[in-house]
Amino acid sequence: MITTPEKVTLSTLTDRYDVFFIDQFGVLRDGERAYAAAATALAALKSAGKTIVILSNSGRSGDCNAARLEALGFERGSFDHFVTSGDVAVSLLEQGALPVTTARDTRCLTISSGGDRNLAERLGFVSVARAEDAELIILSGSETETISLDRYRSMLRPSAERGIPCICTNPDLEKLSGGSLLPSAGAIAALYEEMGGAVTRVGKPYLPIYRHAHTVCGFPEMSRVICIGDSPEHDILGARTFGTDSALTRTGINAGMRDGDLIEALREADLLPTFLIDAFA
Repeated sequence: MITTPEKVTLSTLTDRYDVFFIDQFGVLRDGERAYAAAATALAALKSAGKTIVILSNSGRSGDCNAARLEALGFERGSFDHFVTSGDVAVSLLEQGALPVTTARDTRCLTISSGGDRNLAERLGFVSVARAEDAELIILSGSETETISLDRYRSMLRPSAERGIPCICTNPDLEKLSGGSLLPSAGAIAALYEEMGGAVTRVGKPYLPIYRHAHTVCGFPEMSRVICIGDSPEHDILGARTFGTDSALTRTGINAGMRDGDLIEALREADLLPTFLIDAFA
């Protein structure tokens, strides 16, 4: 059992591991821009011969997210795969592996950011604007910069009361926006459950996204894989559940905490990582 995580550098992890599952938000970038030296560090890691998967709780596709990283200055050749919870949700729905019955004309209300309807469009769902008209709710993002949780509660109450199923493709409880932490889609999913609605979550810390990433890498030895993220509840718990080592960054949602306070909080939550690193740099 880990009692105190070892504080290391990215170079140390490069020496010890062959396959890297790396979180996007809070490790490589915040809500608007790349972290200093993150693009250089990612390219150097790839140049060292490592297999790199960007593993993100994003409801959008991996291709869409890869393009956004490129726009922020990351080289497309600096990572091998971009696996998102949105892609995994599509795969699971196509396989009939989720406890939700859908068809190509399922009426779907998507709660997202920036008007994203990626999952609904990929599966041929009919997008609707009101919860009263929906047969399925997709939670892929939030706009809590301008929409309060109380407003989301009111918007979704008609569906919850009718027992309409919900798929949350971004289980994150918080997101970085403008240097602040705001509720994310996972927080809206919790509201939906409070109102009696049933929610199926896809993404970290749940196993399907890790199994998908492991598969696209060709099933490497688990001891040679490390997961790097900033969220104890998602990245660290997910790595533990999957059976790999983990590294928690001091960027992202942990940026405002002192080391001692952070470690104490991790102990209390029983979410100690294998390692701590100051930043992905």
